[in-house]
Amino acid sequence: MAGAKGGKAATGAAAGRGTKKAAVSRTKKAGLTLPVGRIHRFLRKGRYAERIGGGAPVYLSAILEYLMTEVLELAGNAAKDNKKSRIIPRHIQLAVRNDEELNKLFSNVTIASGGVLPNIHSSLLPKKTGKGKKEGGSLASQAY
Repeated sequence: MAGAKGGKAATGAAAGRGTKKAAVSRTKKAGLTLPVGRIHRFLRKGRYAERIGGGAPVYLSAILEYLMTEVLELAGNAAKDNKKSRIIPRHIQLAVRNDEELNKLFSNVTIASGGVLPNIHSSLLPKKTGKGKKEGGSLASQAY
């Protein structure tokens, strides 16, 4: 046999294309931090639907990452307002309840050890006395 080499012909990556490229995760392709593959696995294992599309875990990961970033930023601001360097559940509670849209989203959520927003009803506050008026006129009616 002239010019024939024994064995099978090279296919795939070894077919003269050089070295194999490093795999790029879907998380890096989408520019996200939360793992797309893990969220895809959770969607499949959760049996939410018979079939899960390829874009669904990427979209869900992006949404969860955005919400996480928003809550953590507001909670960090609340911690800084209280002169603390760590975020505790109280700071998350204050952040969520002071933001109108997050409060609507978390309306049925109870945050453990979160407490409540500081609020005193106006009828319970002490009455304001009129400053600047002459006090002699009001004392005259009380004197016997």
